[in-house]
Amino acid sequence: MALSKKTLIQMYETMNRIRLFEQRLQEFFAAGEIPGFVHLYLGEEAVATGACAALTDADSITSTHRGHGHLLAKGGDLKLMMAEIFGRSTGYCKGKGGSMHIADMDLGILGANGIVGGGGPLAAGAALAAKYKKTDNVAVCFFGDGASNQGTTQEALNMASAWKLPLVFVNENNGYGISCPQCKSMAVVDIADRAAAYDMPGVVVDGNDVLAVHEAVTEAVKRARKGEGPSLVECKTYRWRGHFEGDACTYRCTEELEEWMAKDPIPRFEAKLVESKTITQKEADKIKARIEKDVDEAVAFAKESPMPETSALMDDVYA
Repeated sequence: MALSKKTLIQMYETMNRIRLFEQRLQEFFAAGEIPGFVHLYLGEEAVATGACAALTDADSITSTHRGHGHLLAKGGDLKLMMAEIFGRSTGYCKGKGGSMHIADMDLGILGANGIVGGGGPLAAGAALAAKYKKTDNVAVCFFGDGASNQGTTQEALNMASAWKLPLVFVNENNGYGISCPQCKSMAVVDIADRAAAYDMPGVVVDGNDVLAVHEAVTEAVKRARKGEGPSLVECKTYRWRGHFEGDACTYRCTEELEEWMAKDPIPRFEAKLVESKTITQKEADKIKARIEKDVDEAVAFAKESPMPETSALMDDVYA
């Protein structure tokens, strides 16, 4: 599948934007400047980037507790995201949602979710709405290997197949559900094998190869737009950090981490772009420098923004 130079460069920019954003959050959380929990996406940048590059602004996504990468790949604003994570009133959810609950309905970002497996039913609802309204919009549900064992996810897979909903399930299999390795929580090696139970295509791709992810999700999106129903794309990847910042990671060895870090998706993609003369190394370095400046500006915006007023405690709260 031939991609335009513009698309390839945009994907490269997105991966670096996610990487630099997450690296700064890592620093600020360690310094005690960010409230609440933070689950970083470092190492998994190719999945969100490749998948969201196959979508339009009108398409929807549901995210997870590790959602910063999804939101940025779908077009989330750096400043509004940073302000939200810092708990400031200028953030996407006025500082009340924090890291795990960012949403932007205008961009089709239906929200990150602190509930494991919580995104499946929401994505199914968005896909059902698209089908009912007779649009060609598609919903994408990002979920992890741990969420693949949840009843909510299985129910969403079943309903999407039974009703032929325009829904693409993108599984980010990083090998661990918190501290539990996949081999101890399920009998199958490939989560994509479970697609057969719901009579939908299931494919496995290298989640650290942005082009492989993009190709697989693009095919699934095309199928969904044609009214042929859902698909399951499993992306084998790895998180560099712990389940959350502060996790000692005693459940995995240094050698395993080093093996996966050697498969870093960003330099792999950069090497391809330079080799194909899509960009020069100098241009790649300029892109990273520009994004670093953008992230610095987002940090400054967040730090200069006010905390929510106590009087706003009950605003936008529904029960």
